[in-house]
Amino acid sequence: MIALIDCNSFYASCHQVFRPDLRGKPVAVLSNNDGFVVARSAEAKALGIGDLQPFFKVAPLLRRHKVAIFSSNYPLYGDLSCRVMDTLRPFSPNMEVYSIDETFLMMDGLPAEGKAYAQRMRQTVWQHVRIPVSVGIAPTKTLAKVANRVAKKVPSTNGVCVLDEHQKWEWALRRLKVTDVWGIAGRLARRLAELNIHTAWDLATSHPKHVRRHCNVNVEKTIAELNGTACLALEEVPPAKQQIYCTRSFGQKATTIEPVLNALSVYSARAAEKLRQQQHLALSVHVFIHTSPHAPNFHSDSRIAQLPYPTNDTRVITAMVRAVGCALFQEGHAYIKAGVGLTDIISQEAHQYDLFHPGQPARADRLMAVLDQVNRRHGNGTLYLAAQGITRPWAMRQQYRSPEYTTRWTDLPVVYC
Repeated sequence: MIALIDCNSFYASCHQVFRPDLRGKPVAVLSNNDGFVVARSAEAKALGIGDLQPFFKVAPLLRRHKVAIFSSNYPLYGDLSCRVMDTLRPFSPNMEVYSIDETFLMMDGLPAEGKAYAQRMRQTVWQHVRIPVSVGIAPTKTLAKVANRVAKKVPSTNGVCVLDEHQKWEWALRRLKVTDVWGIAGRLARRLAELNIHTAWDLATSHPKHVRRHCNVNVEKTIAELNGTACLALEEVPPAKQQIYCTRSFGQKATTIEPVLNALSVYSARAAEKLRQQQHLALSVHVFIHTSPHAPNFHSDSRIAQLPYPTNDTRVITAMVRAVGCALFQEGHAYIKAGVGLTDIISQEAHQYDLFHPGQPARADRLMAVLDQVNRRHGNGTLYLAAQGITRPWAMRQQYRSPEYTTRWTDLPVVYC
């Protein structure tokens, strides 16, 4: 059996941890640059606030109902996510952290009374981190996703659903649309509709080979998973990313080249840091900039450039990105967004260097290790390249940003006794 533990309205719940006065009240979290609503508490959803709604459209509704509004605070979310995962780790020797707010646990060999064990998980996470979670338990990862959805949607489950028998998951699948199944959306759902498959139960009872001919092998695996046959193993060590992108919108439009290059330098540094974390090297960079698609004379341009040698050195990557940025920038445009992607990623340990080029020097490895160590110990941005700029007027708008309660000394909460 496999358990899926999913944090309820995770981003909104993170803000409620340090604002207990907001428990049971509507909370909305905005995207980068305060552009869209990306997370809502259950109370906010009940007001009819949809996901990914433009903020300017729903702002009157939010204020009318006194919804607490927060800008995205990723350092806070990342730290509380780690605390949730660390709290859950003792409950099973086999664990896959699937996303920032979801994790799979292997339940084989654990106490037979799965529901009571799952309730203990929920209570422990609430006691230690004050984040509410739901638990779904089933024979496969896909059915565990279904069980978790039932745990969230059906109040009588008290946050835990165990689908350990065929008739139980049949009951759930008959009540779900096919688009509610993990991995089924968009174009794939339209193809299934052409095959008269509209519900999760339709998919589970369809002929796997027939569906595969019209879709792909992954859908065939999904059908097997919906029938209790495990096809997706737990990934205890997440696979390395094949591409790493860092993109952001600007807080104010950039009409000169300097803020664009500063932003690209910041994004290069962030992407290079992630590349080093997974001990990989990049062979090329992808750079893009564009104006607002809603403004007249929309302009967008991008370019891929090859690095001089496989590297994760922030200095080399930033120099190449700035050179590409200079070539892309055109006077007379007000740019609103830029991005940097590292592509053609290879393992640093297994890479075989060119016979005629020594590759990245050992001195660069040591320098980058010191850079990362200082920034981990003293906070992001303690050491950075001058190319990133001292002041950043182009930085994202975060009008409703909350303190970084757990990751910045100056933001530590104060307790009065």
